[in-house]
Amino acid sequence: MTAETILVVGCTGAGKTTYARKLADELGALRFSIDEWMMPLFGPDQPTPIRFDWMMERVNRCEAMIFSLVQQAAARGVPAVLDLGFTKYEHREKFRSLCADAGLSVAVHFVDVSREVRWQRVQGRNAEQGETYAMQVDRSMFDFMESMWEPPKADEWEMGGGCRITP
Repeated sequence: MTAETILVVGCTGAGKTTYARKLADELGALRFSIDEWMMPLFGPDQPTPIRFDWMMERVNRCEAMIFSLVQQAAARGVPAVLDLGFTKYEHREKFRSLCADAGLSVAVHFVDVSREVRWQRVQGRNAEQGETYAMQVDRSMFDFMESMWEPPKADEWEMGGGCRITP
């Protein structure tokens, strides 16, 4: 049985959005990618330089709306694939708890790619500005996200039908 909610986890440039798109298509699931919410809704208003507190307040608003839609989809038998970053254990735990409280099954799919490959991908995405491009990610932003990254432990991605992907 497929989990009703799948958390796609990986650091910047791992290929989370690409993987989430493919998985959602395979499962007939709804996919929610945070960049596709944040940039159209708040990108034009973001301060320069961007402030972490400003951004997180808006991310939290989007996530609340997204989870409401996840619950509606689950009530109709439609799974959800969440591409919300999930950089920190605490963030993943928040969504596992939300799912448990709502009676939804949850699994973690960990997209695991080396730092060097991820930085190369980010540079390519910045240059190409293709389908998964949301914003320019410079080296300082990449390094900041690296400093925050808490890879999931095996027990996180093994429970509930989760898996580790190394594309």
